[in-house]
Amino acid sequence: MRQSQLFTKTSKNVPADETARNAQLLIQAGYVHKEMAGVYSYLPLGLAVAENIKQIVREEMNAIGGQELIMSSLQSRETWEKTDRWSDEIVDIWFKSKLKNGTEVGLAWSHEEAIIQMMKNHLSSYKDLPANVYQFQTKLRNELRAKSGVMRGREFVMKDMYSCSLDADQHEDFYQKSIEAYHRVFSRLGIGEETFLTVASGGAFTEFSHEFQTICEAGEDAVYLSRDKKIAVNEEVFTDEVVDKLGLKRDELERVKTAEVGNIFNFDTIKSKEMDFKYTNEAGESQFVHLGSYGIGITRLIGVLVEKFADKKGLVWPANIAPYQVYLASLGIESKIIETAKELYEFLQSKNINVLYDDRDIRPGQKFADADLTGIPCRVVISEKSLGKGGFEFQKRTEENAEIITKDELIKRLAK
Repeated sequence: MRQSQLFTKTSKNVPADETARNAQLLIQAGYVHKEMAGVYSYLPLGLAVAENIKQIVREEMNAIGGQELIMSSLQSRETWEKTDRWSDEIVDIWFKSKLKNGTEVGLAWSHEEAIIQMMKNHLSSYKDLPANVYQFQTKLRNELRAKSGVMRGREFVMKDMYSCSLDADQHEDFYQKSIEAYHRVFSRLGIGEETFLTVASGGAFTEFSHEFQTICEAGEDAVYLSRDKKIAVNEEVFTDEVVDKLGLKRDELERVKTAEVGNIFNFDTIKSKEMDFKYTNEAGESQFVHLGSYGIGITRLIGVLVEKFADKKGLVWPANIAPYQVYLASLGIESKIIETAKELYEFLQSKNINVLYDDRDIRPGQKFADADLTGIPCRVVISEKSLGKGGFEFQKRTEENAEIITKDELIKRLAK
């Protein structure tokens, strides 16, 4: 992509009511546009990051047998009434509306009941199980307060997966595989060492759940953490009973601020009984399906990664989720410089290396400031100085100093 053709622009300004650092930087760098409190549009750069995160999650969900689908956002009142979760007294974050014929509908804040209703049409025999499905879906939640930028909003993108198992053993096997898959996801995103499996409240889902909490000063949660055992307890359920149930000792536990990046729920047969979700076993007997739910906040992760990695100059992206791998800039109007930059741009593209080519006629200082703000992992500069030294100026976003390297060396660096 030539930056002169990119319709988004960097800016020094942010909305006056935006206090979250992650949203401020994403807005300034042209990744998102704030529609209103808690609602953000994802522009080309922001969408690219979201899609790269999705792909990592998709690969890990597929690896444990997940099948991707997508459900509707419009939800039937009758479906959710079967579990009493249509009630505003039980779930107080619904957005509800009516069709022109008077039928009351909701805009999905979650999809457990809808998935179960759909799966009942396809699973009826022990031969059909296990079955595990997931989606990337926009959720809508009527939060009283929207805060923390894209880390907590009224509209956000989530990966939600649902498992249907024959019995408790089969469910537990998949549950543990999901935990391992989640750890791989967060490791690939560069936050694995600071993300911990956490015992937490089940909220509107179950009595207890497991969360994945990442150490983050901008986070809204606090956990008591055992680093050596890589497990934590959310402050909201931190009791002697829970601590004892886990071999944990209070005086080894560390209290830290965290952000929730994922959660998993074991429904056992509670929801299948509520919704009459059964299968027939080998003996011809009706049995209730064992269910689980597994979420990862895609757009929330964007905010967490900004909070974790950004520096005083701007965004810093892990290479595998950055919108581009290389920021390429030409300095000067000499034909040799421009032609060399154009040739390198086309060459890198032919090697399937994503490049943002800054061909704008602006001052070098502004180019470098924009490069730092957008957080692309590698910067390559072509100038009279670099060509005089026989190559290109190469610098990683996280390093202070640049060096002159050849085209062959550049390809080797990028391959790593």
